Amino acid sequence: MQKGIHPDYHLVVFQDSTTGFKFISGSTATSAETVEWEDGNTYPLIRVEITSDSHPFYTGKQKFTKADGAVDRFNKKYGLK
Repeated sequence: MQKGIHPDYHLVVFQDSTTGFKFISGSTATSAETVEWEDGNTYPLIRVEITSDSHPFYTGKQKFTKADGAVDRFNKKYGLK
């Protein structure tokens, strides 16, 4: 790797805006906001809208829609069967 061309990789805290859930991860993202983590160190704070804590797929609150086939829709539309 060439020196001086890659962004600085460091630990940051991500916070879910919806639930308030926080987790620490490595990233090249930076922020003017900081937060003190459980280990006593201060890290940049990145606010995100959706995480695994609030996404319907991970929370089990996902809604499934039944995908009718073309034949079923035709029959329903024209009152057949």
